[in-house]
Amino acid sequence: MRRGRRIGAGGGGARRPVHPGCSNAGLEAFNNGIKVAIRMAYGFHHVTNLIGLVMLRCGGLDIRLPQPAI
Repeated sequence: MRRGRRIGAGGGGARRPVHPGCSNAGLEAFNNGIKVAIRMAYGFHHVTNLIGLVMLRCGGLDIRLPQPAI
């Protein structure tokens, strides 16, 4: 009986090029924003409401409430 190779054996795994000053911090922040929106949407009846919430929170729109004139 032939035994299968172990995962990662032989050095054929995914490799990442090293670029100085480059990180995945922006992607991690975006992912965290989606996770927060999912927690906020707990109890929504429809998934379309969750999708709308994620688009509002992570879409980059600058929505400001009107400020009263003093």
